[in-house]
Formats: sequence, C-alpha cells, structure tokens
Amino acid sequence: MADAHAKKHDYHIIDPSPWPVLSALGALVMALGTIAWMRYAAGSPLPFLGLDLANPWLFFIGLVLVLYCMFGWWADTVKESHQGFHTRVVQLHLRYGMIMFIASEVMFFVAWFWAFFDASLFPGEAVQVTRSEYTGGQWPPAGIEVVDPLHLPLYNTVILLLSGTTVTWAHHALIHNDRKGLVWGLALTVALGILFSAVQVYEYVIAPFEFKNSIYGATFFMATGFHGFHVFVGTIFLIVCLIRAMRGHFTPQKHFGFEAAAWYWHFVDVVWLFLFFCIYVWASWGAPIAHH
Repeated sequence: MADAHAKKHDYHIIDPSPWPVLSALGALVMALGTIAWMRYAAGSPLPFLGLDLANPWLFFIGLVLVLYCMFGWWADTVKESHQGFHTRVVQLHLRYGMIMFIASEVMFFVAWFWAFFDASLFPGEAVQVTRSEYTGGQWPPAGIEVVDPLHLPLYNTVILLLSGTTVTWAHHALIHNDRKGLVWGLALTVALGILFSAVQVYEYVIAPFEFKNSIYGATFFMATGFHGFHVFVGTIFLIVCLIRAMRGHFTPQKHFGFEAAAWYWHFVDVVWLFLFFCIYVWASWGAPIAHH
C-alpha cells in the first residue's frame, strides 16, 4: 500500500492531508470570533455586509471547526501508524515536533512569569506611576489577602507529583508489556488530573481577590489559570491514551502517542512546581492570609 502511494505521489509517502489548511482556517475563525465576542460583551457593534459580527456565534463556529480538525487529524495519524507509515524517520520527526511544541509552551509561560516578576520585584517602580497606586509600593499589594499556600495549593502539589509517578508507572508497565499495569496507571493519572482541576476551580471560587482591579489578581489568575488549562488539555490527552491502551494500540516497541502525553504531563508538573514556590509561597510571604 505504501508503494502504491509512493508511485502516485513522487514526494509523498501518504496522500496529502487537508487538515493543516482546515486547522489554520478554524484557528483564524476562532481568533476573530474571540475578538468579536469581546466586542459583543462591550456592546460595540462590528458591522460587515449588513451583519453584526460582534456576536458569540462566530467563536463557536471556529471552535467546532478546530475540534473537528483535531479529531480528524489525530485519527488519521493513528491510522497511518497502524498502516505502517510511521517509519523510524517519521517517528524521529514526531519526537522533534513534540519537543518543539513543549519548547513553545515554555516560552508561553515565560511571558506570564515575566509579567509576574516584573510586578512583584518592582512594585514601586518610579516609571510605573499607576502601578505604585495599585500596589502601595509593596508586594503583595496593600490590602490584598492571599491564598494560604499550605492549604489547597500544597494539596494540589501532592496530587500532581503523585500523578507524575502514576504516569511513569504506566510507561514502565507498557515497556514490560504489562497491559493491566498500563491501564491502571493511566486511569489513576486521569483521575488525579480531574481531581487537580476540581480543587483549582474550588480555590478560584473562594479566592479572596479578583482578576480585575488588581495587578496581583491579574498575574495570579493568568499564570495559574493557563496552567490549569494545560492540565485540562493534558487530562484529555491521557484519556485518549487510556482508551487506546484499552484497545491494545500500544506496544513496547511503538507507543509514541503515549510517550508524548507523558512528556506533556511531566512538563505540566514542572511548571506547577515553579508556580507553587514562586507565586504561592514566595509572593505571599508576610502577607495576610485569607481563612475560610
């Protein structure tokens, strides 16, 4: 089958895929829809050909298209692997791609940590007059009660560290062809990921500060919130791996789909440890702690 495709396309191992173009289109529509939704929330019309584009429906059209492309593209990737198209070179490039993706995610978090450290290390910056008004020249800002780092944040730290051990257990079980250990390890990791997200949602509900009107709240929720989103994405990634493991897709010699999920999950763990010690512990030192 591979030979037939190679003769049909001199430069392709498999048929050209429509997914990159469709994914780019979906991401563009979703981005424009996000802007339109913000205009809608602000009550600002966005006329185009007699239509008011400042409406949430454009965002959901883009979201549906992106989700459709995600499912279709990754399903094709799995199918290609089963058909034998993932040669050693292709597998190597898949690893390069995942490494570059995680590197881009690292730089994404660098932006939020940069904002946090800029505000926390220079709360009374002379050039930033408005910042001094909001912080009172100190960090945490005057009047801010912080989350107790030794309560829910410490609990979530233990949860994530434990999930890192269970996903490693699942990986070693797969290498030794222990299918039962693989499934149990992945199931526990998924359960711990869901528990982490539930605890973080509860923490946000009872947080003594808000996103708006506070540089502390803005930097806190942007950094921890985007990490929480990555936990959500990683949990979905692991759920897909769990379903594939139960169907017998992975072998000790060929299981990069699961390996990529494990890499991503360990990346999430490392980012959380940095968040915990910098934002929860160091940044709350000496500040009044809210008690619930």
